Amino acid sequence: MPDNDNQSATTQENDFAAMLAESEAGSEQQEITVGELVRGRVMAIGQTAAFVAIGGKGEATIDLAEFRDPTSGQVTLAIGDLIEATVLDDGNHSGVVVLKRMLGRGGHLPAELEQAQAHGIPIEGLVTGENKGGFEVQIGGVRAFCPASQIDRRRPGERPPGAQYIGQRFAFRVNKIEGRGRNVVVSRRELLEEEAAAQAAQTWEKLKVGAVVQGQVTSLCDFGAFIDLGGVEGLIHVSELGYAHVNHPSEVLQVGQVVEAQVVKVGEPGTARRQVGLSMKALAADPWSTVRERFPVGSTVPGKVRRVEAFGAFVEVAPGLDGLAHISKLVLDRRLSHARQAVSVGQKVGVTVLAIDPEQRRLSLSMVEHAREARDSAIVAERNEEQAAVTRTNQQRTLGTFADLLAASKKKRA
Repeated sequence: MPDNDNQSATTQENDFAAMLAESEAGSEQQEITVGELVRGRVMAIGQTAAFVAIGGKGEATIDLAEFRDPTSGQVTLAIGDLIEATVLDDGNHSGVVVLKRMLGRGGHLPAELEQAQAHGIPIEGLVTGENKGGFEVQIGGVRAFCPASQIDRRRPGERPPGAQYIGQRFAFRVNKIEGRGRNVVVSRRELLEEEAAAQAAQTWEKLKVGAVVQGQVTSLCDFGAFIDLGGVEGLIHVSELGYAHVNHPSEVLQVGQVVEAQVVKVGEPGTARRQVGLSMKALAADPWSTVRERFPVGSTVPGKVRRVEAFGAFVEVAPGLDGLAHISKLVLDRRLSHARQAVSVGQKVGVTVLAIDPEQRRLSLSMVEHAREARDSAIVAERNEEQAAVTRTNQQRTLGTFADLLAASKKKRA
């Protein structure tokens, strides 16, 4: 049994040494500053604090209370865990670097508020109510005020109702402390904008022409849809939503929807409004690649008139597949001076495929064949009806003659 204990202790020492060597490898101790966000690995856990190696920046401590489950009281932290925290003390005051995940969680709140304001450290608060011009925020035992314009990055018309913020815990930045802490003004928007800027910097690195990206629809307008790609906004022009004709983006998308698109344009760095052009159409199957199989020459198919010109009508036979019915192929019985004399936009028609040129994306159509078929069918139907009427008349005459013969036969017998 003692051998096992010695072996376990040796293993722990080796693990600790390995982690320490990993944290220090290849770097010299660097200067750190209060308010700096650092990442580190837990090297040891004491009675009240954990010791964290923060790489070339040295070692630091962090209060275990920040990792204690409020229900069970158990510390949810283990040796080897990687954590992210803010530098509360760079060692000039206490002689050791002190970390804190979030200010406002217990401790000496007045001092924390001043420290948060001085160094721009985020502090946690609970939104407790809404009043004229903003929101009430409870930070420990201090009541603060957050202006309505500072509760979110979104514009007033795009923000959710104020009631949705109440009861939520957020990180805030302390902008003002007056009246010995009785007047505290905070902002959530500043932190959100900083996070968005950091996220945007990472997103820009990935945005290359040809890259396939995912994003969320933030707004729709007549000319396209705006997509949040992660701190960077891109635009899908209405013509790039797909091969099908779209009058308005709302016909195929809705705000909040997650979409996949291909990057087709990236603006030059440093421009006032660096734009990102996106396309959903680039990822969709090209309907012209299978047009011969779907609509062979000679087939008659239903269509819808999309556009009318003097020389003919453009008819959509499938999403993304428009063909031209020349003015000479619109009607059978007369000559036209303009295609609108025969058809109108939105009208449903039957067309026959005359020719296909997938390379040039041309489809030649005719309404004459369909009209001729309809006319011929009507003629045949009329002739059939006439023949049926003649047959019925003959049958009636035949029956009448037989009746007369029967009556005459009875008279003879009498």
